[in-house]
Parts: sequence; structure tokens; C-alpha cells
Amino acid sequence: MSSYRKKALLFGILLILGLVSGIFSTVPALEQSDYLFKLSSSKVQVMLAVFFQFSMATVYVCLAVLLYPIIKKYNEGIALAYFGFRIIGAAFLFVGIVSLLLLLFISERFIIEGQPDLSYFKTIGELLRLYRDGMNHIAMILPWSIGGLILYYCSFRMNLFPIWLSIWGFIGCILTLVVTFLLMFDVIKLITPIYFIMNTPTAIFELVLAVYLMMKGFNPIAEDSNYK
Repeated sequence: MSSYRKKALLFGILLILGLVSGIFSTVPALEQSDYLFKLSSSKVQVMLAVFFQFSMATVYVCLAVLLYPIIKKYNEGIALAYFGFRIIGAAFLFVGIVSLLLLLFISERFIIEGQPDLSYFKTIGELLRLYRDGMNHIAMILPWSIGGLILYYCSFRMNLFPIWLSIWGFIGCILTLVVTFLLMFDVIKLITPIYFIMNTPTAIFELVLAVYLMMKGFNPIAEDSNYK
């Protein structure tokens, strides 16, 4: 098995691990109005979410590292830009873990104190929740998607995988960037149909790309080219 084939297989596996980790890094209790009461009783779920968010961030770092040498063969400056944006995105995932742990701590203190000042705890809780949403859904998504645009542009030029996949990935990244900016400027809310609809093409694309790479690998033309 060639080095390109091994990298393609590993990239596909990592993509699926990233998708799975992202699903299990959610905490449904945080989306409920009484989350201060529920988080402390859902400590196991919160800690699992912390673990999976850490796993997702680690996977994203590995994805950036894995493709950097390949893109570098095309253009070193573009490869550095790709690597930088994707590492920044992954870093924000690591930062977001802290806010989740702090939310759990606030919830536990809220329960321990019995009849505390509700407005005080709610203010701190809301700030932490908004901070976590900002880290995970804005600060992380923006650089990661820009890195994606660079990747799929390079994949198109290098013929790493079929052109239709490169175009799909590029369009998916644009849609994700648009909806993220709408979220950032408070045009839409996080848990809304339009948010999920505009992010769906990217999610489906990553799954399709992962399966394709595990089955087919990178395009043999790219493997035999000067970009190797």
C-alpha cells in the first residue's frame, strides 16, 4: 500500500471519528431553560461531552497535519495558510472545553447552596453558555471553513479526488461560512432549521468523502504527479 493510499485511508477514518465525536460532544441539557438544575445531575454526560470534544479537537489537529505535506507539494505558502487556519479552528475547540467544565461547576455550586441568588447564577451561566457557543460555533467554524476552502481549491487543482467532490466541499464551506456570519451578527439563532439546513451539505459531504477515500484513496493521477 502506497503512502498516498495510507494517508487517504487514515484521513477517511479521522473524518468519521470527527463526525462521531462532534455528535457526542453535545449536551442537550444546556439547551433547556433549567440547565442550572440539570447539569449537575448529568455530570457523566457532561464529562463524556468533554471527552468527545477533546477527541474531536485532537482529530482536527491530526487532519491538518496529515494533509499539510501533500498540499505543500502544490504550494508551500497555501499549505501554511491551510495548516494555520485549521490549527486555529482546532485550538478553539480545546478552549471551549473549559467553558463546559465551568458550567458544570456553576451548576454544582447552585445546587449545593440550596436557595442562592438565582439572577447571579443565571447571569454567570448565560455568559458561559454564550461563550461556549461562540467558541464552538463561530470562533472554531470560521477558520476551519476557510481552511476547508483552501483544501478543496488545492484538491481541485491537484486532482486529489473527483472534481465533483472538490466542488461539493467548496460550496459546503461557503454555505457554512455564510450561516456562521449570520449567527455571529445575530440574524439567526443557533437551534433553528436554517442553521441546520445550511450546515447539512458539509456534514454529508464529509461522510461521503470519508467513505470514498477509504474505498478508493486519492486519485492515482495525483499520486503519480509532481505533487506527490
